Amino acid sequence: MTMARVLVVDDESGIRTVLREYLRADGHEVVEAATGREALDRFAAQTCDLVLLDVGLPDIDGLEVLRLLRRESDVYVILVTARTEEVDKLVGLQVGADDYITKPFSPREVAARVKTVLRRARQDVAAPEVSRAMDFGTLRINPERREVTRSGVGIDLSALEFDLLLAMAGSPGRVWSRRQLLEHVWGGDFFGDERVVDVHIRNLRRALGDDATSPSVIATVRGVGYKFLPGA
Repeated sequence: MTMARVLVVDDESGIRTVLREYLRADGHEVVEAATGREALDRFAAQTCDLVLLDVGLPDIDGLEVLRLLRRESDVYVILVTARTEEVDKLVGLQVGADDYITKPFSPREVAARVKTVLRRARQDVAAPEVSRAMDFGTLRINPERREVTRSGVGIDLSALEFDLLLAMAGSPGRVWSRRQLLEHVWGGDFFGDERVVDVHIRNLRRALGDDATSPSVIATVRGVGYKFLPGA
């Protein structure tokens, strides 16, 4: 198993200690930060593979930390939040989180979520299913360079958004259920709210300039899921 470096950001030392022990037991290196500013400094000082980021930090709100991270990196981020309202979860995902966990949580659940995300990340690097560039009308997807352009203009996507687009574009016209997309992109052992797919599809449409009511790239199949439109 490839070791990963995980940055754990939480102002409660007890939570950091528990997560550190569980993650180390899985073979990961753990870097810790108690504040948002410390997290940004630690991240700038050394490369991390994944960030476990508490939303309720004492100095900089975790969502703002996430926005700042996203300016520089596509690192995988799992939000840890005590805010149970759906709006907080959706806002977090809209600024680039890959997943979220609500407090109180089981450390085993956190470790499992981390393992799932990192497994997907390794699969992306080790065995891409598609390597050649694909053209769909004005839309061009280059898996090898992980680049997307529309009418020649580059589109900035998060790593997860790119993976979703690539999965669907690899089978134009196929209807994907949320569960199928979760298994294909997040990993077969993902457990959590399937609506996470809806949020990332919404973000992807926004980045592509696609209108859900009259789509040219991703269509909603009511009661089932989504499909990629080959005439993009």
